[in-house]
Amino acid sequence: MSTGRQGLAPAAVSDLGGTVQSAYRAMARAFARAKFETPQSDARFLLQGLLQRPAADIVLGGEIPLTADEIARLQAALRRRLASEPVSRILGLRSFYGRDFVITPDVLDPRPDTETVVDAALELARSSDVPADQLRIADIGVGSGAILLTLLAKLPQARGVGTDVSPGALAVAQRNAERLGVAGRLELVETDGLDGVGGPLHIVVSNPPYIASRDIQGLSQDVKCYDPLLALDGGPDGLAVYRKIASNIKELRQDSAVAVEVGAGQAEAVKALLKSALEGRGKVQSRLWKDLGGHIRCVTVKRHS
Repeated sequence: MSTGRQGLAPAAVSDLGGTVQSAYRAMARAFARAKFETPQSDARFLLQGLLQRPAADIVLGGEIPLTADEIARLQAALRRRLASEPVSRILGLRSFYGRDFVITPDVLDPRPDTETVVDAALELARSSDVPADQLRIADIGVGSGAILLTLLAKLPQARGVGTDVSPGALAVAQRNAERLGVAGRLELVETDGLDGVGGPLHIVVSNPPYIASRDIQGLSQDVKCYDPLLALDGGPDGLAVYRKIASNIKELRQDSAVAVEVGAGQAEAVKALLKSALEGRGKVQSRLWKDLGGHIRCVTVKRHS
């Protein structure tokens, strides 16, 4: 783990003042000096999460006093953030598609760009001929469950199966499923890809590890030091898990669709892999989806008779 930005933490932590507002100002200044992109937002979200106070209390309220315990917790959080630990990791929660998900060191911290996969999968569900109460969705590398559980929440009659090689990740997904009230429609399986998972599977989704092994060390500190390597490393060319997904979906007997997240420059190669896996038993269609930043973020491929 990173030891942080040397020389910043001791000075920044020495005096947060005795009120919510003084702590907000001190933390925002410390994050600005550390050249974080959103120092005010980082400070506000930490205060909101740690003190369980609304944003108005922090930004617009009067001088609200802090207890000694609250100051100690804020100082600890400040040190962690100055060591490049993401705010979501410090709080143990990440907002995704309008819902809060518990995250731990066992799972990838879901990013807003991944919501593109949810949008794509929902479109696949809407265009499917499968009755809503028979639809079954699989998530390969389910992690926190952000993609699959969001889909189950948005599709209240669908059922899902999430797979992962990490028991810790599966435990987090189960916890989030219970929080969101979808655990009764979810099956979690410790396996590689879809190995041993029975059908039918009408939609397969995944945000697989897609960073080439040689590029891991070049990632930003908040990624390489805090996301699990298992969720980042996609092998020598970044495509290893896509090949596994292609191998799995080739075995699906019914008409099926796939939505996967991709990294920069990977879309055409991933599309070719998935199309090749589904061709031969019906018409195959593909589509590339852009995220809000205008980058290709998701590939969908579907086969139908």
